[in-house]
Amino acid sequence: MKVSGWWQTLRGARREAGMTTAEYAVGTVAACGFGAVLYKVVTSGAVSGALQSVIGRALDAPF
Repeated sequence: MKVSGWWQTLRGARREAGMTTAEYAVGTVAACGFGAVLYKVVTSGAVSGALQSVIGRALDAPF
């Protein structure tokens, strides 16, 4: 076996597929943070008023 072939085999054996536990933890924290920000935006007064206005206009539409 040549040295370059040995090095390629060693590098291939150490390659990881998928996420590690730390990456899952960071992804979970980021998703929770994004969810919290989205919840605050959707429940804010301006967005709530806009949604109520859109729903009200849709229900009062003539048929």
